[in-house]
Amino acid sequence: MRQAESGKEATKSIPIREAVFEEVAIPMAMHLGAPSKPCVAVGDHVKMGQMIGEPVGALGLPVHASVSGTVTAIENRIQLGANRVQCVVIKNDFLDEWVEGLEGHGDVETVDPTLIPGIVKNAGICGMGGASFPTHVKLSIPEGKHCDTVILNGAECETHLTSDHRLMLEEPERVINGLRAVMRALNVSRGIIAVEDNKPDAIARLREVAKEREGIEIAVLKTKYPQGSEKQIIQSITGREVPQRGLPIDINVIVLNVGTSAAIADAVISGRPMIDRITTVTGRVNKPSNMRFRIGTLLRDAIFACDGFDGEPTKIIMGGTMTGACAPNEEISIVKGSGGVVVLNRKEAEAFTESPCIRCGRCVATCPVGLNPYLLKRYCEAGDLKNAESSNIMDCILCGCCTFTCPARRFLTAIFKITKEKIAQSKKR
Repeated sequence: MRQAESGKEATKSIPIREAVFEEVAIPMAMHLGAPSKPCVAVGDHVKMGQMIGEPVGALGLPVHASVSGTVTAIENRIQLGANRVQCVVIKNDFLDEWVEGLEGHGDVETVDPTLIPGIVKNAGICGMGGASFPTHVKLSIPEGKHCDTVILNGAECETHLTSDHRLMLEEPERVINGLRAVMRALNVSRGIIAVEDNKPDAIARLREVAKEREGIEIAVLKTKYPQGSEKQIIQSITGREVPQRGLPIDINVIVLNVGTSAAIADAVISGRPMIDRITTVTGRVNKPSNMRFRIGTLLRDAIFACDGFDGEPTKIIMGGTMTGACAPNEEISIVKGSGGVVVLNRKEAEAFTESPCIRCGRCVATCPVGLNPYLLKRYCEAGDLKNAESSNIMDCILCGCCTFTCPARRFLTAIFKITKEKIAQSKKR
C-alpha cells in the first residue's frame, strides 16, 4: 500500500497525550474467551487497579477498574459484536486512588521467571494488536512444543494507526523490558522487534535502548501491507511458514504486539494491571491525536478529546480502514484491543455497488495466505459452511486485500468475516 494511501501522516508526528473523563463503561468481554464475571455491585466504591471482573474458563482474564469512583450500573450494552456485552459503569471521582496491595516484582532481569505467566494473567493482559488473545496462554508452552524466538510486532501496517509507532518512539524502555521478561519466562535467547522502514525515528530509539540488552535484535522490514499479520511477519523475519491451520508455536515462535510487551513490563516491574492503552483518533476530527485512554472510555468522549468532529461524520471505524469494524454508535467503549478510531465523512464512507465477478483473478493473486476468494464467496453466499471450511476460510486473516483490489467491487472480506463467525459458533454449539 502506497504511503499516500496509508492515512498515517496526520498523527505520526503527534506525541501521546492523556485524557480522562467522568464515566467509564468497562466491558466484561474484551478478550478471546468467556466474558469475565462482575465481582462488584452497584453503589460500591472502587479504586484504580481493583479487580471488578473475575476470570471465567481456561482463557479467562480478570478485568480491573481504570478509574476510582462509584459503580453506577452493571448492564448489558451494545459494543462492536452482534450481542450486547455486560459492562461495569463507574463514575470517576478523579482522585486516581489506587487499590492497596499492588506490588511490583522487581527488575525484569532478576524476577523469578516462573512467576511471569501468572503475573501477566493477574494483570488482565491480552493482545493489544486487535486479536485480544490472552497473553498468559501464549506464555504457557504446550507439552512437546518449545519456543526459540520471540517476535514483537511493531510493523503497524494497518492504515491510519500510529499508536504503536509513538509507543516505540516515546516509551521504548517499556517495550524492551517487556520483551526481556517474556524471553526469560520462556528461556529464549533471541528476541526480535520487527518495525517497518517507514518508522526510522522509532527504529533509532529502539536500537539505542536495546544495545545493552541481551539477545535483542531490531529487524527493519520493508513497508508492505499486510505484513503486520502474525503469520506474515514470522515468514518475513525467520523464513519459516506456519503450517495450515497451525499456530506460530508449531514452528517455535511466539508473536506479541509491542503494546502488549509494554503492559507486561508494567505488570512485572510495578504490579500495574492493564487499565489503559494508546489509541490513534484520526480522520474527520478537528485534532487528530495519539491518546492514552483509560479502558472503558466512551467513544463520544474520545472524539471530544480530539476537539470533536470535523464536519458531519458518516461512519466511525474502530481500528484501521482495512481491518476495522464500524461502530454502531458513539456510546461504545475503548477496550484493550482498540488501536484506533477513524472518522469518515459521507464521500469517504460512500458504499460502492457490487457487480458480477469478471474472473480477473486479482483476488487470488493478492491473497497473502493463498486462498481462492472467488470460490469462497460462492460458498459463503450459498451458506455452505462445510465447503467454505474445507476450502480453508478459517485461514483468512481478513486483511481486506481481495476487496481492495477487486475491480468488480465485490464484498469479499465482509462475507468471509461473517462466515468465519458462523463456523466458530457452530463448533461452540
